[in-house]
Parts: sequence; C-alpha cells; structure tokens
Amino acid sequence: MRFNGKVAAITGAGSGIGRALALRLASEGCSVALSDKNIEGLKETAELVAKHNVGCLQSELDVSDREAVEAWAQDVVKEFGQADYVFNNAGVALVDRAETIDYDDFHWLMDINFWGMVYGSKAFLPHFQERKSGHIINVSSLFGLIAVPGQSAYNASKFAIRGFTEALGQELDGSGVYASSVHPGGIKTNIARNARFVNGGPDGGGHSDMIKNFDHIAKTTSEQAADVILKGVEKKKKRILIGADARLLDRIQRLMPEKYSGFLSLLFKK
Repeated sequence: MRFNGKVAAITGAGSGIGRALALRLASEGCSVALSDKNIEGLKETAELVAKHNVGCLQSELDVSDREAVEAWAQDVVKEFGQADYVFNNAGVALVDRAETIDYDDFHWLMDINFWGMVYGSKAFLPHFQERKSGHIINVSSLFGLIAVPGQSAYNASKFAIRGFTEALGQELDGSGVYASSVHPGGIKTNIARNARFVNGGPDGGGHSDMIKNFDHIAKTTSEQAADVILKGVEKKKKRILIGADARLLDRIQRLMPEKYSGFLSLLFKK
C-alpha cells in the first residue's frame, strides 16, 4: 500500500477534494491531520476516517492566519512524530471584474488561496528538509493555467500558486523533498455555490446561472480527483492535471497562448 504508515496533513478537509483525499489515504493506512474552518464538515470527515482505524487529528484552522498554520504544523509533528505530506487544498472563489472588484474582497481571496498555501508550505518545509523526505502538494486550478473574464482575482491566486510551487520544486531538486502543483478542471464540489459573487462571470449571468453551468460542466468527482492526485504524488509529478477538461485546455493554451480566449468564448456560449 503506497501510503501505509505515513502521515498526511490536509487543509480544507471538511468537504470536497480534501475529504476525498483524507478517506483515500486513510483507507491505505495513512494517518491524517485534518483542518478546516468548517467544524461540522471537519467532524463528518473525521467520523468517516475513524472507520479505517488510523490516527486522526482534527484542527479548526484559518489558513490565512500564519501563526495558526505554523502552530498546526507543530501540533501535527508532535502528535504523530513526523509528517510526510502536506496537501494545501483549502480555497475560496470570487466572481467579479477587475475594474469593480473591492480591495477587501481581493485581499480575502489572496489571504486564503495564496498566502494560506505559502504558510502551509513553509510551515512543514523545515521538518521535511530535516528528514530529507516529504512532499508539498499545492492545489491550484485549471484557472492557474488559463485566464477567464470575471475571475481576475481567482486567476491571480491560482497562477501565483503555480509559480510559487514550480520555483519551490526546482529549489528542492536533489533534497529528497518534492513539490507538486495540482490543476483540477471542473470538480463536483461546492466551490461555485460558496463563491462570493459580485459581478457576472464569462457568460454574463447571475450566481444561480453560474452554479447551473458549473454543475453541467463539472464531470469529475472529488473521489476521482483524489485518485489522480495520489497517483501523481506517488510518481512525484511536478504538475498534476485532473480531468479531460484540464488536459484539453492546457494543450490549447500551449498551442494558442494568445488566442485561446476566443475558443473559451465559444465554449461558454455553448
């Protein structure tokens, strides 16, 4: 079993991909340190993990709080004696145009999506380097590969995750510590429902329209996403694409770096 006897720390473990990762890892004998601001969701995940009879630590955590994230990392190592993986998965969404976006909303999103990932990476990095073993997995997005209107802030955060993680991975070459950037396409989670919606997205519709469209195009389940992530981690891949949509649009962006937006416009109209 790939992850038997290991320890994984997961942010955003109260639902979606974070929960699916926790359950898949636990099923393989991996102890898990679960964190989330959603206490009820966190408890539900822990109850499901308990069925696998592995170590489990629950922590209410705001990933935008650097001191809290650093304390959490210390708690994980103290509880289990080690940490082998950190999955920086917690994230939020915001729909607004660059010209109208409120600075407070922009800071809110970047504090969680970008800085939360930085804090999680740096909090566990010294432990990994001391052991000369470990893996940092940072969840970016398909929107860390392509840009779309109405998502300037979200794009900024996800492109930043990709850039940070790719540079970190190069810095870690030969150290025994690895870094992976994860790019999910449409995943069946609640991120669209929970998004802060201010101004219309690429199709110009309202929040309910966005949710409907998201549900229509989101073909990959959280469980399938977790499987792809863990296979990528096992192979120590630096970039992990999830879903046919992510793979297709990644290719299109590479082939047409300046013109892919036209293809996206046709896609959203359909």
